[in-house]
Amino acid sequence: MTLTARDLLDGIQAELAPHDDDNRMVPLISVGKAPRAVFAAIAAEEQRIVSSDWRSFHTLAAKTDEPHVRAFLDGLPPGERQALALLDALVAAAGPDQGMELPRAGCQAYPAYVAWLALNAEPSAAAAGIYANVAAFGRYCRAVAEGMRAHYEFDDPACAFFDFFAADTPEAEQRAHAAIQAGIDGGRSSPNDAHLYARLFQNYELMFWNTLADEFSG
Repeated sequence: MTLTARDLLDGIQAELAPHDDDNRMVPLISVGKAPRAVFAAIAAEEQRIVSSDWRSFHTLAAKTDEPHVRAFLDGLPPGERQALALLDALVAAAGPDQGMELPRAGCQAYPAYVAWLALNAEPSAAAAGIYANVAAFGRYCRAVAEGMRAHYEFDDPACAFFDFFAADTPEAEQRAHAAIQAGIDGGRSSPNDAHLYARLFQNYELMFWNTLADEFSG
């Protein structure tokens, strides 16, 4: 039986799901128990992350001439550019980051990994790893935006960065499935690599949030 993109993603997400709740920061925000200063830290770290990911996604897209893979990867940098602009309102509302370690290595490990993928990964396998974590990240962003409004009195512009990533994007899902299927059909994408990249994406994502939890939950 031929492996499909849906089969691959379902298998990856089943592997990752038991660890989605290992995020220790988002639950604190969702009930208003994190200090307001955490939002300044998130904004400062995300400014670096989004700028780096924008370059990394361009690099990854340039490595492939497969039309479906290229279409998915070419769709990522414009979203990063839009997200970077949305951070301005959060920076203005949250104020300067007063953390002792700027930037935080535990937060910046994520974009360092994306940059590694851009240089070393097969693009369609990387696409599977990237997209497999979209659902969990969307849930985190949705919970953060709800907590910001309910407990910290942030307005819509300040929450817009998280709203952006929490939104459902059927077109992006279609492009992702087409890219992953093209990698499978063309023999370019190793399912083992896709699982590995997705697991590391999850690990580094959790490292971002839990680095902040270590600093701000005490």
